[in-house]
Amino acid sequence: MEPITEEKILAALGKVQDPEIHRDIVSLGMVKNLGVSNGRVSFTVELTTPACPLRETIENDCKKALAEVPGITGLEISFGAQVRGSKAGAGQTDLLPTVKNVVLVAAGKGGVGKSTVAANLAVALKMHGASAGLLDADIYGPSVPMMMGVKGEPGKVEIDGGQKIAPILAYGVPVMSIGFFLDSEQAVIWRGPMLGKALHQLMADVHWGDLDYLVVDMPPGTGDVQITFSQQLKVSGALLVATPQQVALADVVRAKSMFDKVNIPIVGIVENMSYFICDGCGKQHDIFSRGGA
Repeated sequence: MEPITEEKILAALGKVQDPEIHRDIVSLGMVKNLGVSNGRVSFTVELTTPACPLRETIENDCKKALAEVPGITGLEISFGAQVRGSKAGAGQTDLLPTVKNVVLVAAGKGGVGKSTVAANLAVALKMHGASAGLLDADIYGPSVPMMMGVKGEPGKVEIDGGQKIAPILAYGVPVMSIGFFLDSEQAVIWRGPMLGKALHQLMADVHWGDLDYLVVDMPPGTGDVQITFSQQLKVSGALLVATPQQVALADVVRAKSMFDKVNIPIVGIVENMSYFICDGCGKQHDIFSRGGA
């Protein structure tokens, strides 16, 4: 029997495709640390995100491809991740050069659970092994501090001879919100220019550090904040949140149209509050209609 070589292993793995990109994992450079010794094969598959939902599929495809190589007596596949940036949009500058991906969580109308989705998305990315931050850009109605269970005014940190604001950590996620600087009953009464200045400070004057993802909880609608982000920031994509009612659907269509115009791609739509399961009868009840989003 001919000895197993790295070339044979790579040739076999060249038949395994990334299910999303539809190219083989060898040409994509996803196979790392390949080792072959006495019939035992080990290597690492470097995913584009620790939260990749297709990890199990890729692992099974690798095992199936290598099963056709005679002489393998042992196989060890490990997984790593190297998150790649994909910032796009109409922004002329990048205020967050140490952040690889900015994801906007937006909605056409309020009360659809946008802040809940944003908070859970940031924490989930952290739990999967990515470095993630959470920015509350809902200046008029900041709710992220309550969602994340944190309060108090952030401190400052010395960076390159100057000072920057230090985000507050919650569940391992750096969090920043205008709500940290306001009394709980204080209303924000600002016109557009002041709003834009505050957003600029929450981005550029905060020490976010090296992040794979910055999740941004946007205010509802298509107003000043959305325009400011499209002009001042390069964004990887927007996630839209809606509820099943027709009025929510109409508003989310407007929001999508706005992001299309500023060249920010939509990465998905979440239909929230679709139904609840009755604890008495166990049936599913569609209390807000169904299927709107």
